[in-house]
Amino acid sequence: MLSTTFRSLQVRNYRLFATGQLVKLVGVWMMFTAQDWLVLDLSHNSPAALGMVTALQFLPVLALTLWGGRLADRYDKRKLLMIANAAFAVTAILFAVLVAAGVVVLWHVFLFAGLLGIANAIETPVRQAFVSELVELRLLPNALALSAATFNSARIGGPALAGVALATLDTGPVFLVATALAVAPIVSYARMRTADLNRSAPQAKKDARILDGLTYVRRRPDLLLPIGLMAVIGMIGFNFPVTLAALAKINFHAGPSSFGLLTTALAVGALAGALAGSARRARPGPYVVVAAALAFGLFEIAVGFAPNFAVAAVLLVPTGFFSIFLAQAANHRVQMGVDAAFRGRVMALYVLVFLGTTPIGASLAGWWGEHFGVPSSIWVAGLVSFAAAVVALGWQLRVSGDRMVLRWRPRPRLRLVTAPEAPVPQIAQRARRAEERIAA
Repeated sequence: MLSTTFRSLQVRNYRLFATGQLVKLVGVWMMFTAQDWLVLDLSHNSPAALGMVTALQFLPVLALTLWGGRLADRYDKRKLLMIANAAFAVTAILFAVLVAAGVVVLWHVFLFAGLLGIANAIETPVRQAFVSELVELRLLPNALALSAATFNSARIGGPALAGVALATLDTGPVFLVATALAVAPIVSYARMRTADLNRSAPQAKKDARILDGLTYVRRRPDLLLPIGLMAVIGMIGFNFPVTLAALAKINFHAGPSSFGLLTTALAVGALAGALAGSARRARPGPYVVVAAALAFGLFEIAVGFAPNFAVAAVLLVPTGFFSIFLAQAANHRVQMGVDAAFRGRVMALYVLVFLGTTPIGASLAGWWGEHFGVPSSIWVAGLVSFAAAVVALGWQLRVSGDRMVLRWRPRPRLRLVTAPEAPVPQIAQRARRAEERIAA
């Protein structure tokens, strides 16, 4: 079981990649937790200010992510990642020094949130596409699952460490420790063996255009469903950096030592969800993505109605499980269905709709929490996510010709009746014709 779950770690380059990401992300989550506490202190507990910081962190994704995907299809991804991570580390350290010196004010936080967002906007789509160069195609689902597990392991440890550090130290030292960890990926990328990277697939043309990637996706219904669904849920449903921090401090009156525990509870479930998908060997079907979205929406609604801190923490575990299981299944469906020449641009589009919509969603969540209460901003987000999943299910049934049949006897039972699949050669011919039209 363990050898199956962690089989991608047998690849040296991937092992270096995962280690560097884990160290960096522990620091990033420590920094974000300390930043949330700092913003609430500087703004006198304003959810809107917290939403503004989160929006500024992700606003560059809207402007730069598609360009980052174009860079990924044209240039050496490993070198691009070293440059982007170096820019992130330098910016984060400058911000930490400002906080430690005790001269930080709210607009400083806004400024550096935007600068860090610029580095992330380039790094994220390149990193997503780079995973396919680290392992063989048969290991790609496992490698992506372990990347998600790495992210959520850091999301467990980072906020918990930050909570303890905030209770025992000042905010400044927490930032200094957290940002010092940001240099780890640079070392990891430098130590990789470039000869072992899987670059045998034909490279994209040097004049690869962003529009070609968008056209490619538009002609692929199997890619449109996960990308469209994650556009809605990423914008509305995944605003926990805003809502959980405000819920903990404002509604449940949590102190610094327990401030990050709600995020940790969410991450515990998310880690389990990531590991649940690590045994996946084939491309997940559309109904796996939709079912995970339905479950996520229901649990997020329940979190919004949680009466106290303990109940919210318990409910966040399954919410976290289905959040990452959904995101991972959608990611796998996109990554494993795209041609290598378009992978950078398609993954950039996925990152754009998943993370780039966060400025809109975070601002809405902060405004809603300010005017109608933080709990309602959570359950309304869950309701929108559930509704999006229902719409996605209806669309998939229509385009595929599948049917949902409800049988009452001998007991009530809902069953999926699938339409006959098109022959594989016919599907391949359609894909080739689409690519030829784009090239023309």
